[in-house]
Amino acid sequence: MADEAVAEGPADRPAPQPKDARSPEAPPRGEARKDDKAKDAPDGRGSPGPSGSPDAPGAPDAPDSAADDEAAEREKERERAADRFKDLTRDPLAEDEGEKEPTDLAAATRARRAGQKLLTSGRDFTSFDRSRIAHAHVGDINVSLDARRSGLTLRDGPVPEDELRRLRRAHIEPEGYVRLRRALESRRLLVLGGAPGTGRTSTALALLDEVTRNGEGAENSERVRRAAPEEGVRKLADEVASGEGGHRRGTGYLLEPALDRPGTLPPDGMDLDQLASALAGQGSYAVVVVSVGSAANPLLAGRYGAICPPAPTRELVAVRLRERLEEEHGDRAPDRGREGGGGRHGNGGPHGDGSRGGGPHGDRSEGQDPVPDRGSDQDRDPDGALSRLLARAAELREDPEVTEAVGLDDLRPAEAELFASLLAGHLLGTLGREELLSGCRGLAAGQAYEWFAGVDRALAAPPPGDSRTPGDGRTPVRSGTAALFHPVAFRIALAVLGGASHSAVSFAAHLLTWELSVQSDPDSTPARPLFCDDPESDLALSRARPVDGDVDVAGVEVKGRLVFYRGAALPAAVLAEVWDRHFPVRAPVVRWLRLLADDPRPQVSMRAAVAAGELSVRDFEHGYTEVIRPLAEAPTPRRRVFAATALDQAVGHASHRRAVRKVVDDWARYGSASLRWTAAMALGYGRSADSMDDTLDTLARIGVRDDGELLAVASLNVVRLLTLPESPVVLKRLADWTGHRGEEYQDLALVTIVRLALTDVDEVLDDEPGTPLGDRGDWPLLLALTATRPELTGRLADLFWTALNTARSQDVALDALEHMLRSATRKNGREWTRPGLAALLPALTAEEHDRRRLDWLLRRMMRDQDRPLTEERANALWWLAVPARRRRSDEEESHG
Repeated sequence: MADEAVAEGPADRPAPQPKDARSPEAPPRGEARKDDKAKDAPDGRGSPGPSGSPDAPGAPDAPDSAADDEAAEREKERERAADRFKDLTRDPLAEDEGEKEPTDLAAATRARRAGQKLLTSGRDFTSFDRSRIAHAHVGDINVSLDARRSGLTLRDGPVPEDELRRLRRAHIEPEGYVRLRRALESRRLLVLGGAPGTGRTSTALALLDEVTRNGEGAENSERVRRAAPEEGVRKLADEVASGEGGHRRGTGYLLEPALDRPGTLPPDGMDLDQLASALAGQGSYAVVVVSVGSAANPLLAGRYGAICPPAPTRELVAVRLRERLEEEHGDRAPDRGREGGGGRHGNGGPHGDGSRGGGPHGDRSEGQDPVPDRGSDQDRDPDGALSRLLARAAELREDPEVTEAVGLDDLRPAEAELFASLLAGHLLGTLGREELLSGCRGLAAGQAYEWFAGVDRALAAPPPGDSRTPGDGRTPVRSGTAALFHPVAFRIALAVLGGASHSAVSFAAHLLTWELSVQSDPDSTPARPLFCDDPESDLALSRARPVDGDVDVAGVEVKGRLVFYRGAALPAAVLAEVWDRHFPVRAPVVRWLRLLADDPRPQVSMRAAVAAGELSVRDFEHGYTEVIRPLAEAPTPRRRVFAATALDQAVGHASHRRAVRKVVDDWARYGSASLRWTAAMALGYGRSADSMDDTLDTLARIGVRDDGELLAVASLNVVRLLTLPESPVVLKRLADWTGHRGEEYQDLALVTIVRLALTDVDEVLDDEPGTPLGDRGDWPLLLALTATRPELTGRLADLFWTALNTARSQDVALDALEHMLRSATRKNGREWTRPGLAALLPALTAEEHDRRRLDWLLRRMMRDQDRPLTEERANALWWLAVPARRRRSDEEESHG
């Protein structure tokens, strides 16, 4: 072969090479396994080709039978070692009954990263003081944020004129307001649907105030009344028709029936017709306010139904902020709003509900008080101080730190009032920067508090008129228990699984609904109708938004409908509220998290694991005892991965870092096999030990113990560490292990090296796309590292060369090399990992026998019956390993 000049690659024969050729980047090959290197040919006997053939001239005579038996025994031993090594390179996360089936590590990594983005936002121990945010004072308007003021506490009675006057000044009309007013004027009755906190009640009162002040009850000081929620539509119709009990002509009625209360039935169409007829007979009006949902949907779909648009809170913030700043400058008019009704601004929006001419609504009757003429801005602000303050206010509203602290995509009217008050207070010097940010963070916490405060209070008493009691005196259980808990369960599920598919969140919410219902009454089986869900209502009641995106299914991405909170602060606020303020809820939530840990979809189990870690940080004793430790000892890999991910999420908090690291170290030293397995997975994230050296020491201790029982999972997590900036430290340790006297350490290094070539980047990388490694998600990690970190190429090539030249790892390493070679180009011919191979192969084939092995492998790939490699591609790969500079040197040596 040394005398044969070859101009082509494996389609003919490999070109001759200099006798001492060696990669300039690679260090000298190790001497740790000279006994194995004697068998470094692909078939374990010698290099392929004429000079290595048993029939070549000069071959030795046939050995005697004893020597032949000894050689056969050595061959069997080598095969047994190779089989054992191949078993060590299998996927340690696969279930025992299906270990041949690959696990979707890439989907799990993406799901964990998405969960961390939602919950890791600098909001450690999100909390708030109710006394500080229960009320906001803006001018002479008091805004209440207290969730305990539920609709059930309202009583029948008139709305004071002072409250209506404040409403006229404070209310800003939503888009479509004029359309709603015209519908109320024509039908006398309006069923107004919306999510709580969106301004629906204020809009209803503004409508009633406007239509009654010029009607038959204009002179009536009690022309707008609230009806008690428990009265219902039918009773109100009877009272209005009879005119008894202070029900005068021309009155406007506001009714908010408690349809979510167990045992309460919504009114039907005949009830609404009866009420509308009674109102028309008395020249009166009524607005029935309901929450969107399955119970109210028939009402909203009828002739009286209408959806209340959310208030324009951005405009509301601007107006309130200006009012507060003007008030401090002594320039505020006593009542700038019109006395005659409605909101402050018109509604000439895209729906064409009104025009801007002739006043705010464009169709007002004559005689209404106009908005006072307040003069020009120059007259009101002669020194320009107010203008400068307003400019600063506009900048402060857009301050990224303030925006992040608020953490809500849009604000409810009460939140907008409070936000304006906070901004004004900071601009006027009464609030410091930290107080401003703290108050802004309290907005999301306040919403979470309102969602969960007293949810099941209605279960403490039977429905109105229900005299049924069990023989033992217990309160009867209503079939509506599950319906009551479902909105709450959906909010918790969305906090845990935000960014997952809508179906996954909804399914998880139903599981939690069951757990909450059973916890509320363990002696009864909760019942839930099967066809009453309304996905749009779930979103509206939870301040959620759907987004079209990609969902991981069986290792591929498909289009799906994802769901998120309308605000980055809400997931953490919801979890904090549930875990810190409602201790009885912990038991069903823990059971639910364990169910999610078994979910085969990474988008569910990994997001739940991140949330479990966040909950554990808030009470580590409880989280460790009830969630992490039981799952860490579970027999299934999926549950142990869940526990390891939760531990890593907890160690990300400086307050818990020392405790978590102590737990992981104890498990690695003294734990059972399951606990050591979980500790290895936690160490793979790179944060569960004090340094990278400590991490590698612990992983080695786990991997070599008990004859390498956990060597597979230890090697996987060493590979995960190679994606971190400290990868040179990991490579140095691998080199040390290959030269270790203990075979277990050698196996740990060899398995890790082979796994490095078989593992794709996106299976182990936490970085988002856009980073050098992140942009190569479907590359083998070994090639991605050589392409993005050329300073590591020599070390990587030397380590992989060692695996190729060690008998027990040779077969698996050759398969890994073939896997990388096939990834050079995609099926359509486009370039794939070719740059990585161009960097690795020259360093990997520095010596003649290395190039012979590559030639033999390429020929084998060309003869593959299932996936034959074309001659063109084989030659292209060959010349990647033998660049032009080396070719010229070979030809010169061949021709003298």
